[in-house]
Amino acid sequence: MPNNKEFSPLKEKIHEIIFEADTPWGKRFDVILLVMIVGSVLTVMLETVSSLNEKYGELFFIIEWALTIFFTIEYLLRLYCVYRPLGYAKSFFGIIDLLAILPTYLSLFIVGAQSLLVIRILRLMRVFRVFKLGHFLAEGDQLLRALKASRAKITVFMLFVVLLVTIIGSVMYIVEGGQEGSGFSSIPHSVYWAIVTLTTVGYGDITPSTALGRFFSAIVMILGYAVLAVPTGIVSVELFKNKKTGVTTQACRYCGEEGHDADAEYCKYCGEALEHGG
Repeated sequence: MPNNKEFSPLKEKIHEIIFEADTPWGKRFDVILLVMIVGSVLTVMLETVSSLNEKYGELFFIIEWALTIFFTIEYLLRLYCVYRPLGYAKSFFGIIDLLAILPTYLSLFIVGAQSLLVIRILRLMRVFRVFKLGHFLAEGDQLLRALKASRAKITVFMLFVVLLVTIIGSVMYIVEGGQEGSGFSSIPHSVYWAIVTLTTVGYGDITPSTALGRFFSAIVMILGYAVLAVPTGIVSVELFKNKKTGVTTQACRYCGEEGHDADAEYCKYCGEALEHGG
């Protein structure tokens, strides 16, 4: 049953600012947040440039910690202003928000951990709701449903690929393994070659030297194009089956999740009633 619990005025205001992109204060906050996320990612990237780090290392350190403290406070406020903090903490954006602040604290114990702060760039996904690009959310939701519907077929397909590269690698070991200086020195090495060739990457670090081996390689290369087309076709069929539905940027006040259908009355993640208007 939906929870009729009421927000306190303070929680209402904080929720409006932090979660709602359709209000003036909410949009201002999100735009500032996006700018700070970009600034944070650029700082981490520039910090890895030796010449810049030697000259501005102390400044980078101050900026990094200042932004981390800001993001930490923001994360705690997000937990504070939803009815179900644990629900938000376990949501996609909740996990991303937590991962965005952990590396700086881990750097106190693990040298170089702050480089993982580039994960903050995933928070830029909020740009879709900030600038009212709801149709992108609808497309993303449709693609996600198609991938979920395709997972059984794709799992079977991947199992088939694993068996295929194992067989191909074993055959190439038999064909090329006896050649002096051959890179096909073992079945695992040959399977590695099969994976690289079948996926059309072709590093060239291992190449067949016999006529039979080259002929077999040509077959594997051609087969690679057909193999790559299969998962694309599977997902495309599921995309066609799934009808596009309107998605709003409204965040649930209980779990903080977004991406609800335009006509939804209840949150599809936690089942609580959605607040419309206001």
